[in-house]
Amino acid sequence: MKNLNARQLRTQEPDPKVIERIKKNPIYIVLDNVLDTYNIGSIFRLADAVAAKKIFLCGETETPPNPRIKKASINTWNWVEWEYAETAKKAIEKISKEQGQGQPLQGKGSPCKIVAVEQHEKSIPLSELKVELPVVVVVGNETYGVSKDVLEIADRIVELPMFGINKSLNVMVSCGIVLYKLTEFITFKG
Repeated sequence: MKNLNARQLRTQEPDPKVIERIKKNPIYIVLDNVLDTYNIGSIFRLADAVAAKKIFLCGETETPPNPRIKKASINTWNWVEWEYAETAKKAIEKISKEQGQGQPLQGKGSPCKIVAVEQHEKSIPLSELKVELPVVVVVGNETYGVSKDVLEIADRIVELPMFGINKSLNVMVSCGIVLYKLTEFITFKG
C-alpha cells in the first residue's frame, strides 16, 4: 500500500480515463441541509471511497466551489458527480424518477430504497439494516436532523447504537458507517 502525505493527497488529480473506468455503485447520497463545510467535503471523500453514483446537496447546504469544501474533500468534488436540489424530498423524487420512470416513490415497487440516518421512534439499529440496491442515503442537519417530509417517505430509518454518554455522532462519521454497511449489499465481480 502506498502512503501519501497531506500535500500529495491534496494535489493529486486523477486521470480522466481512470475516473471513467470506475464502476459507480447504485448509491445516492442526499445532504438535507447539512451546514458544516467540513462535513460536506468529507462526504465527498466518502462518496468517492464507496464509488457512489451521485451526491445531492439540498436546501442550505453549501455547494462547490468553496475553499473549505475543497480542502476537506481533497478535491474529490471535482470528480464525484453532484447536483443541487431545493429540498431533499425533491432530490429523492428526481432520483426515483430517473431510476423508475413512474414507479412509486417508496414501498414495494419503488425504484430506490430510501434510508434516512436519524435517531427516531421508528428507527432500527444499523445492524438490522437489509436493503436492496439502488439506495438513497439521507443525512440531515447537524442540529435538527433529517427533515420530517423525508422521514415520512423513508423505507428505513436507521440509527447507530451509542454505548457511551454522548448521544450522537458527527453527520459525516454516521454517513461513513452507513455507506460501508451498504457495501455489504454490493456484488463484486473479479
